[in-house]
Amino acid sequence: MQIYKVGGAVRDRLLGKPVTDIDWVVVGATTEEMLAKGFRPVGADFPVFLHPKSGEEYALARTERKSGRGYGGFTFHASPEVTLEEDLIRRDLTINAMAEDDQQNLTDPYHGQRDLEARLLRHVSPAFAEDPLRVLRVARFAARYAGLGFTVAPETLELMRQLSESGELEALTAERSWKEISRALMEDQPRVFIEVLRECGALKVLMPEVDALFGVPQPEAHHPEIDTGVHTLSVLEQAARHKQPLTVRWACLLHDLGKGLTPEEEWPRHIAHEHKGLKLIKAVNERFKAPKDCQELALLVGEYHTHGHRALELKPSTLLELLQSFDVYRRPQRFEEFIAACEMDARGRKGLEQRSYPQADYLRGAANAARTVAVQPLLEKGFKGPELGEAIKRERLKALKAYKDAASA
Repeated sequence: MQIYKVGGAVRDRLLGKPVTDIDWVVVGATTEEMLAKGFRPVGADFPVFLHPKSGEEYALARTERKSGRGYGGFTFHASPEVTLEEDLIRRDLTINAMAEDDQQNLTDPYHGQRDLEARLLRHVSPAFAEDPLRVLRVARFAARYAGLGFTVAPETLELMRQLSESGELEALTAERSWKEISRALMEDQPRVFIEVLRECGALKVLMPEVDALFGVPQPEAHHPEIDTGVHTLSVLEQAARHKQPLTVRWACLLHDLGKGLTPEEEWPRHIAHEHKGLKLIKAVNERFKAPKDCQELALLVGEYHTHGHRALELKPSTLLELLQSFDVYRRPQRFEEFIAACEMDARGRKGLEQRSYPQADYLRGAANAARTVAVQPLLEKGFKGPELGEAIKRERLKALKAYKDAASA
């Protein structure tokens, strides 16, 4: 029995990056031997075991062959005869197909170290094209390591293009796709993820609503970058730069989908794009089964981001409707995330990345003004039921009028 550290742990150590997760491969062992040593089995598809003390995952060396469509369409074979090289060849990228023993002796049959130095994301073998999930994984690694100068090797991009055209991407489950998308959006350069997907034709298959934004012009006075797709990537870039959470990044990606529906004869104006985009945002949300908080914020930002930009001009009644829509009294964090998404949208424009956004503090102040309305005095006056609701609304409107007057003074 020989045990090797494999994959990301080896790659990140060689890159000088912190190692978080460690994967282990066991060569020359049987399931019975692992159990005898106290390892606990997990995973129904292939033999993976948890270490009795550390809880880390140890997998028996295995081979695989394509037996069906999609990410799960593989038959695995694990036995003591499977070599380390045979196990490594089934991995996606050369930089993930290295192993080292407990003395840090490197096993690198597919030249991963060379590709690390050349800053290349290159597939290990033609079997790469058997797994459609790898298109998303490579795009995610491109986003993660773009800052270090990594790019996708042309021959790997070509395989990704073939996969995108093959229909295999449609076989991916929503859960697997979302796992890769959500991780990629939280990388330092998530715009690279979208760019790589677009370059290989996968964006058109997975998110045609986002792909449709490229080439759609906007008024230059508000959008010096003009192209709606470029603007969307810039907004996403700002969200990453300002360390926004996943909910905000997802909303930033989807906020302008309605502009993809504008007839060409109406370009570069996009009248009512906020409302038109809601059905598209809903479709993308459902396609990937995004978590509820991501879905809700994306829809709210899509519908109201223009209100955010025009906050200082809004009538007190419109401002109150906006606050009610977000339920700012019980869900203050969601309104904060909306403000953040609006600010990223305002900054995601060529040459305006450093612009101030006074709307943010104004909106926060409005929410606080509405929240200060006390319910108890109204109860004491005898209001109840629907009448109480109307009385609270009147008092909040009064508070917002006073707030607006004070802010304008």
